[in-house]
Amino acid sequence: MDFDFDEFLSSGIGDDNFEWLIKFLKGMLKPLAATAVVLMAVILSYMQKLAGQRAKQVPRGKFVAGASILVGTAVTLVLLVVLNVFPFTPRYIIPVAGMMVGNAMTVTGVAMKRLRDDIKVQMNLVETALALGATPRQATLQQVKRALIIALSPVLDNAKTVGLISLPGAMTGLIMGGASPLEAIQLQIVVMNMLIGASTVSSIMSTYLCWPAFFTKSYQLETKVFSTD
Repeated sequence: MDFDFDEFLSSGIGDDNFEWLIKFLKGMLKPLAATAVVLMAVILSYMQKLAGQRAKQVPRGKFVAGASILVGTAVTLVLLVVLNVFPFTPRYIIPVAGMMVGNAMTVTGVAMKRLRDDIKVQMNLVETALALGATPRQATLQQVKRALIIALSPVLDNAKTVGLISLPGAMTGLIMGGASPLEAIQLQIVVMNMLIGASTVSSIMSTYLCWPAFFTKSYQLETKVFSTD
């Protein structure tokens, strides 16, 4: 005898047994959709190769950029959801994640390119530090700091001028839409802080991931990485 699933549901038999499952699936649909869109945004940013092209001389630059963007966006997004700043629904998660991915992509490319260029310019200084017994991380610590400062400067400068010189789109849109100016300002503060957080985590992650490619297993500079422009 064939089992008719539609007839089973229409008969009402098993409604109590499957009601919890239906509610669970409905509740999971929106979070899963939001997660899928966020992952798609990260993959698209990786496929666009923007960060990787800016640091094309860095070995595995595309992988480093993709991993850094993913980690920076995920960490910041999890904190926002855990702290109940935004509900985990597509209405909030998609635009928020899109802004974080865009900023992290730009910052990551600049950080990797600047780090490689600084080491190339100060190659003699780095080699001297290595010869005196410094580890690769110790020998390039100043170059890493400089790369992070330069990469994050636009984001930090933008945060300093928000509300004083420039009026960002989120705040302006809310005010023009009739929302309270105080609520609009609060939302913009959250947006700026999350952008700074995602950009900072992504840039730090990118420097740590691309570090090993600049040195050999014998703690010597990988000259072929710095021989091309």
